[in-house]
Amino acid sequence: MEVLSAFARPALDWHALAPELTLLAFGTLITVVDVVWDERSKRTMPTLAGLGLLATLLPILTLAVDGTDRTMFGGAYVVDDFSLVLKALFLISGYVVILMSVDYIREGDYYENEYYTLMLTSLLGMVMMSSSRDLISVFVALELLSIPAYMLAAWRKGGPRSNEAGLKYYLMGVFASAVMLYGMSLVYGLAGSTTFSSIAEALSEGVADPVAILGILFVLIGFAFKVSAVPFHTWAPDTYEGAPTPVTAFLAVASKAAGMVALIQLVFVAFMGRDDVVQPFFWVISALTMTIGNLIALRQTNIVRLLAYSGVAQGGFMLVPFAVASEAPARAIEAVVIYMAIYAFMNLGAFSVVLAVARKTRSGEIDSYGGLFQYAPGLAVAMTIFLAALAGIPPAGGWFAKFGLFRALLDAGGGWAAALGVIVAVNTVIAFAYYARVLVQMWFLPAPDGDERPIAVTGALGAALVITLVATMAFGVLPGLVGHFGEVSVLSALG
Repeated sequence: MEVLSAFARPALDWHALAPELTLLAFGTLITVVDVVWDERSKRTMPTLAGLGLLATLLPILTLAVDGTDRTMFGGAYVVDDFSLVLKALFLISGYVVILMSVDYIREGDYYENEYYTLMLTSLLGMVMMSSSRDLISVFVALELLSIPAYMLAAWRKGGPRSNEAGLKYYLMGVFASAVMLYGMSLVYGLAGSTTFSSIAEALSEGVADPVAILGILFVLIGFAFKVSAVPFHTWAPDTYEGAPTPVTAFLAVASKAAGMVALIQLVFVAFMGRDDVVQPFFWVISALTMTIGNLIALRQTNIVRLLAYSGVAQGGFMLVPFAVASEAPARAIEAVVIYMAIYAFMNLGAFSVVLAVARKTRSGEIDSYGGLFQYAPGLAVAMTIFLAALAGIPPAGGWFAKFGLFRALLDAGGGWAAALGVIVAVNTVIAFAYYARVLVQMWFLPAPDGDERPIAVTGALGAALVITLVATMAFGVLPGLVGHFGEVSVLSALG
């Protein structure tokens, strides 16, 4: 009784928690509707899921207008401009994925209702990750986003590749979580606290140095798996190819971005005083991830596997600013946030085109894109823009993402930053080589078997293409749009 009487309920800011509560409410509503209406509810599920994500954006907008930083649970959960920008990015990315999923899931032999519940649950974990500021909340958010993703990867229940994808993703994910949790336990043992600010104070003092190094490395390795960094990337190609294409897009964008968000908080807050450990780790990891991802992508004949290895390489680009975290923290955070935002739209757009083409060809081979401009010029132009963006070619938005990387490296200065800049430049050229193969197929080679029947793009998929195309071009032509959000997030994160 004394323990119970001593317990004090933590103060809750309901406005700050409104995005999470709204998302949770719609996930629950979808489950209830599924139970009550059964088969009759199938056509309403995409609409409810989409409305849930749009409704969740409303409290994010009101919190942004309010402009007040809100802290709960002793600093473990923070709602500030940094978190709001990333919450909005996750929700918009999720909305595009739902648009991509509508016809794909409806036409396949899938469980429709559960699909959208799991999608919203995973997004809830990502939204929570944006505000997590201690080891426990980060781990809970990570598992909340990961467990539904394991099931979504195996959603094609009749396909052995999908089953293999889900099983491989699950086993590797559980192993990575175990390594990460062990590292977190070591860090907690040294700091006596799980909050990032307290960890930063303890680690900067250099107490029990070998144990600190081991704890930091184990935590970083766990997240390196989540962002498919080399050599922890082996799950990604098989999982991406075997999973349903909308799920592949979701994992390649939203899941990777959530891992990057956690790394930003860990590297620039919790481990900031240990740049002797963090920066060499990320220098090696980013260089390996870029190079190996691009080199293996050169050999791919399947468009999904090509985009999978491209995603590995793009993750390497995003890791570059972490290698100069202490020399140029503001530029580094800005570069990562901007790259995540632009990458989300250009990669989702590329997968949207893949979905549209596969509706006709029933193939994922790059050869099936032959003559695409002849019978589907709109899709060919859209794919050209998305691939140009991924390659960093103006005026598509990807050039500004690459520019942010070089700007962070230049601000950092020094020989190691310059060497990494050279590696980034070389890998940008390599990436263009395999993107160009797809472009040659679409524009200059004939259609397989002379089949030039037009491709019918459904309304939902067309909407996803329009959103991603407009955003990709807008970020390239008007880079100040995404640059502003990057600056806002930097001020908040460093504050």
